[in-house]
Amino acid sequence: MTRKKILVIDDDAEMIAFLVAKLGAAYDVVSTVSPFEAPRLAREQRPDLILCDIDMPEMDGSDVSAKLFDDASLRGIPFVYLTAIASPKELGARGGHLGGRKAISKHQPPEEMLARVREMLET
Repeated sequence: MTRKKILVIDDDAEMIAFLVAKLGAAYDVVSTVSPFEAPRLAREQRPDLILCDIDMPEMDGSDVSAKLFDDASLRGIPFVYLTAIASPKELGARGGHLGGRKAISKHQPPEEMLARVREMLET
């Protein structure tokens, strides 16, 4: 059975290290602290899911999302926002969405975050 691959984009290297540690046991994880690298990595790595921080300097998550969507070969990859801006409760009140996309709060307990990722990869 082939392991699913996740691309993580976050300007916080500690958050990337945390996600790699938590997700790496079950998934292949590719990451970058530079949102400008996202399209190239997505084309090269062909991830099954992209997790992208919303609040990044120079290029925010919505800009990354737009760049990926503009590329016909990438627009079908599920894209999920990672956010420290909204709490799990706030996201729950929004149906788990932020800015029209699925979102995961960085404030969720790790087990819940992993469960959300697993759920998104299975749908």
